[in-house]
Amino acid sequence: MSQVILDPRFAPPFPQAALPMLRNPQLRKNVAHAIDVIQGKRAKLVAEKTDWQELRSAAADLRMHVLENLGAYLEQFEANCTAAGGTVHWAADAEEARTIILDLLRQENATEVIKIKTMTSAEIQLNPFLEAAGIRTYETDLAEIILQLGNGEPSHIVVPALHVNRSQVREIFARRMGLKDLSDNPQELTNAARHYLRQKFLTIPTAISGANFLVAETGAVSVVESEGNGRMCLTLPRTMITLAGIEKVLPRFQDLEVMLQMLARSATGERMNPYTSLWTGVTPGDGPQRFHVVLLDNGRSSILSSPKQRQTLKCIRCAACMNACPVYRQTGGHAYGSVYPGPIGAILTPQLTEMHFAKSLPYASSLCGACYEVCPVKINIPEVLIELRAQVTDIERKEFSRFFDPMYLGLRVANLIFAKAWTFHLAQWFGRIGLGLFTRKDGWIHSLPSVGGKWTQTRDLRGLPSQNFHEWWAARSKEAK
Repeated sequence: MSQVILDPRFAPPFPQAALPMLRNPQLRKNVAHAIDVIQGKRAKLVAEKTDWQELRSAAADLRMHVLENLGAYLEQFEANCTAAGGTVHWAADAEEARTIILDLLRQENATEVIKIKTMTSAEIQLNPFLEAAGIRTYETDLAEIILQLGNGEPSHIVVPALHVNRSQVREIFARRMGLKDLSDNPQELTNAARHYLRQKFLTIPTAISGANFLVAETGAVSVVESEGNGRMCLTLPRTMITLAGIEKVLPRFQDLEVMLQMLARSATGERMNPYTSLWTGVTPGDGPQRFHVVLLDNGRSSILSSPKQRQTLKCIRCAACMNACPVYRQTGGHAYGSVYPGPIGAILTPQLTEMHFAKSLPYASSLCGACYEVCPVKINIPEVLIELRAQVTDIERKEFSRFFDPMYLGLRVANLIFAKAWTFHLAQWFGRIGLGLFTRKDGWIHSLPSVGGKWTQTRDLRGLPSQNFHEWWAARSKEAK
């Protein structure tokens, strides 16, 4: 039952990964339809909030305040969570987080575990790690069930199976659940998933969750969802393990008033999430009797050290930026090669991996700014993209000597050509001859060889005219005389 998880360490560059998606009309149709539905619902609910921009400012200020005082709020959360009966563990990286969780599960003699949807667990590749250790994981979020049973990969932050239509879901369920007469009726598909999960909820005593927010004031953890499966995981198991990024903390319980309004509208186009769960420590006789929180760094501290890039950690995982992005709309999420796709993934993944495995992602954007306009916490994604592109350039320059640096050589050649008028005109003349070999009768170049092919893979190029402006002007002046 192992589920494929996107891993930037093994992902091809974005332009290469995007090509199969661009050539898959069904995937693009599924993505576009889902995005249009979400965008339409969101637009209506945002329009009814006359103080939407004020809420955005309040949410942005709150998240930035947290990041500027993160250490103090994390310590406060640990103290209050511990006082309420919970146990807090600190994980510097993915390996340490996986080891902590595995040790806790072995203390419980667990061979199976149910999970609430958590992107952070996908970030650290938890599922394949546990299954390699002999512990079977069962996702309980409907979209995650679809992906797990179909050995698929998530393509969206809020709707991981956004790229799968209901006929494809029917095929997966019918094959993996042995339901040959199953139709693609949404209610029947939902009932099949409910029946599949019910026995697991009742018999598996250990659960793993993520967290939308941590509340420093009370030591509470909050999870929001749309289906209620998460609520079952929170109440029935004997042991609960929550994995959360260190940036998820909020100062006060009251701060949820702002954040929950922003998250629901931006993520799913709802005034309020159908299920908002909060739990604090352990209550005798009610819910899990052993509660652990694993606070994950995994590169987040290094992001905090840069004032401009720090704003990335304000993200509340609503996916509004993805839904507004013209690049994501065409490629879907798999092209990003990471559990965090779209514009937020284009800035978060390179920073979490320190640019080692994701140098192409900062260029997976047109810099149109649509992501910044819809972000409920005002992350200036284009600004961070430009900063990361500069870092990629610096890295590439260090990888080449100055003489063999392609950018340096290209700029030197351009400098020589543009330095004098006669070399510029000569280059135009040669260019006209060379490109003329590839120019069709309609005046367009549809395909170029070698490096030029990267341009014509996705767009056509107008052929050079038979006369440049100077030649036309000279001929016109000669005729006037």
